Amino acid sequence: MIEIAINPTNTRDIVTHISEYLNGSIIERWGEAVMTVDNENAQGKITFIPFDWGVNLLDFNITFRKEFVLRIEAEEFNPVRFVYNLEGYFLHRFGVQNTEYRTEQFQSVIFTNKTNGVNFMHFPKGVRLKTNVIQIVRKEFLKKRTSNVSTLNKKLYEVFVDTDHENRFVHYGELNLKMADLVKSIHNIKSKGMLRILKVEAKIYEILSLHIQQHDKSTNGKRLPKSLTKSELKIIKKVSDVIRKEPSQQYTLDKISLDYGLSQAKLQEGFKFLYTRTVTEFIRHVRIELARDLMRNSDLNISQIVYTIGFTSRSYFSKIFKEKYGISPNEFKKQIVSKVSVAA
Repeated sequence: MIEIAINPTNTRDIVTHISEYLNGSIIERWGEAVMTVDNENAQGKITFIPFDWGVNLLDFNITFRKEFVLRIEAEEFNPVRFVYNLEGYFLHRFGVQNTEYRTEQFQSVIFTNKTNGVNFMHFPKGVRLKTNVIQIVRKEFLKKRTSNVSTLNKKLYEVFVDTDHENRFVHYGELNLKMADLVKSIHNIKSKGMLRILKVEAKIYEILSLHIQQHDKSTNGKRLPKSLTKSELKIIKKVSDVIRKEPSQQYTLDKISLDYGLSQAKLQEGFKFLYTRTVTEFIRHVRIELARDLMRNSDLNISQIVYTIGFTSRSYFSKIFKEKYGISPNEFKKQIVSKVSVAA
């Protein structure tokens, strides 16, 4: 096991020091620094993006080929860290502890340390790690006009106003599959330059809000449904990913239940818990959103779009499209054509 000791003054230092230990290289464009490595130490990348008001992103997409422990001193730079693990696992502990806490796939952890404390993040060998770390420097963040932390629950409020870093805090979250979709969406952003940074920043605040919501639910005693295990919820997440990827398939509850080994009752309960929709409502929602995007970005006519998204009735499609967006598909398409003509 190899220990990487870091005493950072900012997040950029963390990336720089890790890169030095791993023999990686760093490229910076538009304020986004990407460290890439492919050698006997590791393969993958670590991305750092700073935003305004003390908010920044540290994103791991890497496989360590040796067992590493990141030893981070909490002196001058001691943010609140909101961590979400999309893939793989890692272990965390404070320097005053002997026991490590393992954060599995789709789980989160929020932590900050006392001044002069030490944070240990333990990364296993040979495991693909995709981890999203939002770091908030409290003194800067509280200057933001819309950062009304008094609306947070008592414990998080105390964490945010502790700008002198007098207290140690950690909260290990339960399985959160909603956050997975948002973290994935960051990886799917194809824009470049300022537009990319703005889109990533918007997603970061959405993810942060889910961290806060999850902490609220945990504080109020709201847990995962007892009738569904974590493994069953992961299966339901897999089903939803398949539906998003192939919305035109003719899905039925019977077939989904048979294919994935879950009862129809558990499928319905799981979808309602994760997406506040029944399975049928979720499929319809995905198809309608795809239809809207196809009308904006393709030359397909309405009938072709109806077929592409898996509907068989154009009149039914028109009905539910208008219910959702308050406008018929034809009117929506005309508006798009009109805007394009004016722009030209």
